Amino acid sequence: MATAIAQNTVTSKDGTVIAYSQVGQGPALILVDGALCYRQFGPSQGLAAQLASHFTVITYDRRGRGESGDTRPYAVEREVEDLAALLEAAGGTACVAGQSSGSALAIEAASRLTGITKLALYEAPFVVDDTGKPVTEAFLASLKEAVAQNQRSKAVKLFMRQVGTPGFMVAIMPLFPVWSKLTAVAHTLPYDLSTIISYAQGKPLPASLGSSIKAPTLVMDGGKSPAWMRNAMQALAQTLPNASYRTLAGQNHMVKAEALAPALIEFFTA
Repeated sequence: MATAIAQNTVTSKDGTVIAYSQVGQGPALILVDGALCYRQFGPSQGLAAQLASHFTVITYDRRGRGESGDTRPYAVEREVEDLAALLEAAGGTACVAGQSSGSALAIEAASRLTGITKLALYEAPFVVDDTGKPVTEAFLASLKEAVAQNQRSKAVKLFMRQVGTPGFMVAIMPLFPVWSKLTAVAHTLPYDLSTIISYAQGKPLPASLGSSIKAPTLVMDGGKSPAWMRNAMQALAQTLPNASYRTLAGQNHMVKAEALAPALIEFFTA
């Protein structure tokens, strides 16, 4: 029998309506998506299904995506306020799990909000040495310009090249049905880049990153992920207070729910 999924909204501090779904039973767990992902597209729905027997899992459309609003101007602080509203809806406290740039947002939220009891982070796309391609201010500016001109396909292609998608894939992706889902949220790409750019310059992470986080934290990467990502996650685990580090064997940035869910269950229920 399918598990019932409740559809709801909360209103963030600035009046933006944030749409979310809730499934399962147990302690509250909020999943935070990365770039170009939302409830109906990306990993959160499948992951929520894997976790629903242990937690009340909340998935949501980050502002500008899916059924959520998008009040301008954007600031990372507004997305933290969105999570604050979700925490309140969850009863005031919750565990939080972020993937990719959603992990960067989760770090920001855990640094400012008291209701996050445990924090799990999978492959925040930080660049801490010369093994990875840094995210430059010039790249962010070009992405913002493409968005401002409503050149959605150009914005997605810029992003795909930045993250290392092979050129032939960038060329043929517009031919597939998935392209319309990617371009529908292309305008939110600068939002994600804004959350990571300070930590993706090819320099060591600042010692102050997450220094106010009280929650026990699990930092994860995949055993098949590139060196720059694994170096960054090891550095992140050493920088954040009260953090542990774990590698999921056989996984890469597109981590499978079947591999991630057991690690989350073990950490959040310990």
